[in-house]
Amino acid sequence: MIEEYSSLCTDFPIYSIEDGLSEDDWSGWANHTSISGNRTQLVGDDLYVTQARYVKRGIDSKSGNAVLVKLNQVGSVSETLETIHLAQTANFGVVISHRSGETEDTSIADLAVGTSAGQIKTGAPSRSERVAKYNRLLMIEQILGSKASYAGNRILPKL
Repeated sequence: MIEEYSSLCTDFPIYSIEDGLSEDDWSGWANHTSISGNRTQLVGDDLYVTQARYVKRGIDSKSGNAVLVKLNQVGSVSETLETIHLAQTANFGVVISHRSGETEDTSIADLAVGTSAGQIKTGAPSRSERVAKYNRLLMIEQILGSKASYAGNRILPKL
């Protein structure tokens, strides 16, 4: 599987792979990261489940290079912020994500901007709960004015 991912990332402009391997395959994640982690964002969702102890394990074992953060997955905002800080301190990418069954609550947009995560995963703007989050990002941009800056390709040097 790792060879297939590596080949695909060589042949196509693939920037990010989420949960490419099993959440129990820490050695596989480490191997994948050593092969592709310098050119591809390898995002752990099920691997890390927004828990600092698992992110720490990933940092220590070089298993992945980014974490998917779900605000209501770990239990508290404080624990979520701890996980984000730990990841950012280790130069891991941070992707703030919605959950399935999402509502029109827009707090993940504020979390993404407020923590300088640089990435948000909220799905295609095809339903109102998703559009609400994108609209909130636009409102934040308007509020910040010239202080707002889109991360764009600046996120790439992490690789």
